[in-house]
Amino acid sequence: MRHLLRYLRAFAGRNEGVSAVEFALIAPIMLIFYLGVIEVSLALSVDRKVTSAASALADLVAQDDVITDDEMDQILNAGPVIIAPNPAAPLQIRISSISMNLIGEAEVDWSDSRGMTPLTEGARYTPPSGLLSPGRSLVMVEVTYLYESAFAEIGVGRFAIEETFYLRPRRSLVVSRQ
Repeated sequence: MRHLLRYLRAFAGRNEGVSAVEFALIAPIMLIFYLGVIEVSLALSVDRKVTSAASALADLVAQDDVITDDEMDQILNAGPVIIAPNPAAPLQIRISSISMNLIGEAEVDWSDSRGMTPLTEGARYTPPSGLLSPGRSLVMVEVTYLYESAFAEIGVGRFAIEETFYLRPRRSLVVSRQ
């Protein structure tokens, strides 16, 4: 028994492996932190691309006075190009024209989409206050990207990144749809 106690005292007084033990305790935490920072930066990059897509698509529609089916297809096809190199499958786009009549009621003039349901023509819509005035219209673009992180398998990292962008038509009071 004395021999064991002497051995334990000698072992407790040694410090040759302290750094290795500290590294073994801290390394997993640091690795998880590092991977988390990478994942957050990727999610922020997707968020910026979703914002850019909403802005660019609204701008393309607002620059025209009449949108044809071919133009709308080209505009909707621009969305996946803007968010590249991210996968296009989780991208959902809805482009709508909202106008307000002279008594102050806003309604949907037309709506087109890819990956989500278009708004019903003639349906009432309440835009954010101050954006729409009687006799005017807005182009509204809604973009949703269903982001899935590398940690999605453990239940962390599946969420929707959404952006809604409003612009007033530039060449006319209302952007018509043919």
